[in-house]
Amino acid sequence: MNRDITSYSIVGRIGEGAHGLVFKANHLPTGREVALKKILIKNIDEGIPVNVMREIKALQLLRCKYIIKLYDMFPRGMSLVLVLEYMSSGLWDMLHHRQQELTLPRVKAYAQMLLKGTRYMHAHYVMHRDLKPANLLINHEGVLKIADLGLARLFWPDGGRPYSHQVATRWYRAPELLYGARYYTENVDVWAVGCIIAEMITKKPLFAGESDIEQLAIVVQHLGTPTEESWPDHSNLPDYHKITFPESPPMSWTQILPGVEPDAVNFIKSFLLYDEKKRISAKEALKHSWLRTKPSPANLEDMPRPNLNMRR
Repeated sequence: MNRDITSYSIVGRIGEGAHGLVFKANHLPTGREVALKKILIKNIDEGIPVNVMREIKALQLLRCKYIIKLYDMFPRGMSLVLVLEYMSSGLWDMLHHRQQELTLPRVKAYAQMLLKGTRYMHAHYVMHRDLKPANLLINHEGVLKIADLGLARLFWPDGGRPYSHQVATRWYRAPELLYGARYYTENVDVWAVGCIIAEMITKKPLFAGESDIEQLAIVVQHLGTPTEESWPDHSNLPDYHKITFPESPPMSWTQILPGVEPDAVNFIKSFLLYDEKKRISAKEALKHSWLRTKPSPANLEDMPRPNLNMRR
């Protein structure tokens, strides 16, 4: 692609993020629809913000059908413009405005695409750290793709490196992060995936706290007070002794997910374990029987196409 704004025709503004505006545009030489993410560089001496650099590096590394594409980037005055794949809508839009389209076959399709994108990231030693419906975009063909990798980080399989615990949007934040863990793994993404799949099925967030403490209280209320058996060494987490809750037994999963079929419940709870080492991996989750039952989520051609005309 040409590295110049004159090669693009702006169609309209479609969003606003933490670092700048997002526009829909047409690439004039090819006619391709793209999204232009214009990021203001507030202090030229400090260079490009670290989150933006992480997103660029992650998107350059990750080339997968289920992860949004970065086509190009170029400077524009005091801004940096990222040329991204245009996506007509997203999972957040479907959950909040088009709930009738989230049929069970479509939920399974999106779950499989999310897991394939997550499996690819983790196979390339990248953890997203902010998976949520708003960061899962959907194109005209109904393909779901992971986007917004500003919090993504490389990880090492043997661990040993501290990270910030101030990551992930609250409703999808793993309990180890809520307790201030600095050493954690890609399984923080796995927890988020479980929350997202449950939300797609029930059409409401699974754990919806209005503060970090309330978020943790809701998780403990549902999963029960952690023990050394359910979560070894949890009492050594940095913030564990700062927060205390009344002792409570775990709720039954039929209470947590009322009316949800047993195979789906079995699938969801395999993501949502206190002990991150016991959480199912994205690779293993793709083999689960719930995804293999008819109608197959892989056969997208047999599914009605979504009518996604909402702009993001």
